[in-house]
Amino acid sequence: MPVSIMASSGITSLYWEVFPPMPTCRVYCTPVYEDGHLYVLGGCSKTGLPLETVEVLDVESQTWTVLPSLPTPRAGAAAVTVGKRILVIGGMNYEQCPLSTVEIYNSDEGKWEKKAPLCQPSMGISAIEKDGKVYALGGMGADTSPQALVRLYEPAKDNWVPLPSMPTPRYGASTFLRGNRIYVLGGRQGKLPVTAFEALDLEVKSWTRYPCIPSRRAFASCTMTETSFFSLGGLQQPGPHNFYSRPHFVNTVEMFDSEQGIWCKPCRSTRMREKRADFVTGSLGGRVVVAGGLATLPNSYICTAT
Repeated sequence: MPVSIMASSGITSLYWEVFPPMPTCRVYCTPVYEDGHLYVLGGCSKTGLPLETVEVLDVESQTWTVLPSLPTPRAGAAAVTVGKRILVIGGMNYEQCPLSTVEIYNSDEGKWEKKAPLCQPSMGISAIEKDGKVYALGGMGADTSPQALVRLYEPAKDNWVPLPSMPTPRYGASTFLRGNRIYVLGGRQGKLPVTAFEALDLEVKSWTRYPCIPSRRAFASCTMTETSFFSLGGLQQPGPHNFYSRPHFVNTVEMFDSEQGIWCKPCRSTRMREKRADFVTGSLGGRVVVAGGLATLPNSYICTAT
């Protein structure tokens, strides 16, 4: 499976650099980056079974190394770096059931260790690290219901502490850290996309609701810049007044201005060049970069990159 990384040598120079393909072909794996190394954990095999495979790419030498396997095979897990350790949270097992299992990899020792499990099994968790602590938000439980749970993990104590729940239960949401706030955008509730935009203040432990994402789109992608939040693309679902229309890919770009506290009205000039869904995006060198995803052609799906 090929790997490409966007490199930057100054704001005016962006280019793609192609790296050796991953040794193991897989989907729904979990990537995490730490100090020049790209770790790829778990995922699903070609036959749809969860994997225990762990591989790491040394970006400087452009070489892959196979690491000790995950103690628990899983797909769709969350992962964050805590110093030189990688914490893997939840995911899905062979029976396609959510996991409560939490494991940590110490890169200096080259060993995995089981840690305190989640209070409830969960997949599709959004996780973020701040000051050595890990915050796990939302997810989908064993009954397939979206969760509003917010859990704090302190490695030194090896325990999970509940925090105030999200106002909107969801899984697969986009999370961003800015100052002392964790911002949560989008996500899903079953087959339905979520438009809620909320933030947790880590100092006072309370939630703030912001204006919802203007249009409801499944498999959209979100990113954050220094001044704004973006919701891009996705799969537009039929509305109540056009029941017989079919879902379709869109190139929508909606921007939330943090200073004004409003979503800016989209115009044709700000749309993406390609209609797509289920893609990755990020902010780099003052630009929003979009790559991959699904798009439509007659009777086919294609992957695209810009």
